[in-house]
Amino acid sequence: MQRRNFIKTSSLAGLTLSTLVAASCSPPSAEKKEAGIKDGKDYPFELSEATITDLQQKMQAKQYTSRQLTELYLKRIEEIDKNGPKLNSVIELNKDALNMADSMDKERAQGKLRGPLHGIPVLIKDNINTGDNMHTTAGSLALADNFAKQDAFIVHKLRKAGAVLLGKTNLSEWANFRSTHSTSAWSSRGGQTKCPYILDRNPSGSSAGSGSAVAANLCVVAIGTETDGSIVSPSSVNGLVGIKPTVGLLSRSGIIPISKTQDTAGPMARTVKDAAIFLGVLAGADPQDSYTLPGTGKAAADYTKFLDANGLQGKRLGVEKSALEGNPITVALLKDAIKTMEAKGATIIEIELNPLIKDAGRNEFTVLLYEFKDGLNQYLSTANGKVKSLADVIAFNKQNEPKAMPYFKQETLELAQAKGDLASKEYLDALQQTNDGARKAIDKMLTDNKLDAIIGPTNGPAICIDLIAGDYDSGSFGFSGPAAMAGYPHITVPMGLMHGLPIGLSFFSTAWHEGDIIRLAYAYEQASKKRVAPNFKVDLLT
Repeated sequence: MQRRNFIKTSSLAGLTLSTLVAASCSPPSAEKKEAGIKDGKDYPFELSEATITDLQQKMQAKQYTSRQLTELYLKRIEEIDKNGPKLNSVIELNKDALNMADSMDKERAQGKLRGPLHGIPVLIKDNINTGDNMHTTAGSLALADNFAKQDAFIVHKLRKAGAVLLGKTNLSEWANFRSTHSTSAWSSRGGQTKCPYILDRNPSGSSAGSGSAVAANLCVVAIGTETDGSIVSPSSVNGLVGIKPTVGLLSRSGIIPISKTQDTAGPMARTVKDAAIFLGVLAGADPQDSYTLPGTGKAAADYTKFLDANGLQGKRLGVEKSALEGNPITVALLKDAIKTMEAKGATIIEIELNPLIKDAGRNEFTVLLYEFKDGLNQYLSTANGKVKSLADVIAFNKQNEPKAMPYFKQETLELAQAKGDLASKEYLDALQQTNDGARKAIDKMLTDNKLDAIIGPTNGPAICIDLIAGDYDSGSFGFSGPAAMAGYPHITVPMGLMHGLPIGLSFFSTAWHEGDIIRLAYAYEQASKKRVAPNFKVDLLT
């Protein structure tokens, strides 16, 4: 969950960026130099920016085995994540990774190929169950003893597809649903994750570890999860492609929940093609998640069929009017993106979604408080850890405050605990305003203007890491709110850099239209080529 979004009631406010965004988080210091981190140091990697297709071709040509690829990524994690820049994006490695790779190599030698992910190393977020040697903790010390009894449904699909699980990524604790004063990308179990572009910047939450790891080439692709912004925001900030699918396209069973009406997992990758491949593997109906049943027959077996370089031809896109005002760099990037899309045959018209979405945004936080309490209590009641309820988590944090809450507290958890059940009138009224309100607003905008999708900057650039004051408002809006509240699909693609920090371009549409927005995003990506690999700068000024 991108905490700032619901604090700001998810409204599409202006895109004005404060001078804090462009400033260095802290001046150069001897302490940084003594730490052995050099500004812009080159960390060469033979698999840098490699795609799923690249790796499959290398294995097919017998240039590499899956084991060799896995060893290279594990070495890269050691060099970049644990040493060197110390991104701290991987919270736990999988002791079985090399065995998994060996198994996939054996199958390949026997002529058995499971699909595009056969032997491909991936990372997954640490709020997703794996029935193996790895913990599932949502970054919380309260769940430090939690070993899941079985895989989450999407992890089962990953194993079936032949993927190699490298490990789990750090996240904003409880997917950024613990405190309204939190620092994104920090968890009591995993510590603080850094942005690989400028190391004193925050890689954004809550799928911060997945975003930082994929950007830094610690894996090819990773899984993130989103309630509101937690896939698209860290993807945007880390120069990635992120897909937040329609709620119900991917199963949530076995994922530590916030909201049954907004939660979803989704792919984070360096290219639209890789994200599309990954989405096809993860999608599918699950009897344990009733929200996937309406999507039966609507998931594509292969989303790469939508990869059309001419996919913008004849399309009508609505750009949020307020996004064309504010910081001149952001506006220039957006206008350049519009010119690129127009040159590829798209028609861009200005729209104002903001007035239609305000009521939904005002009620979102109330919905999430109720659903978090209900969903977490259900998850914990059958988990292997010692804590069995939200009340237990709160009590644990109080008893272990120096370690569990050294920087910010747990007022969001306490607000959720104070709520009633899902039959409460307050919840039902807020739910109608949020989900129904957002859907009606988006659908009306699309229909009235004959639009194929709505576009705008995903969010502003990475803010400074500040464990004392917490996340601050850069003055930019997060464009995740409308699609998140409606449960609609949303994709972000790199749009350019502001002072060396990436900013993404968002495309979203109505339910089950993943293929349509993938087509648009791919066409823009191929025409613009804005992905730039990070160079691990210490700060903005050095």
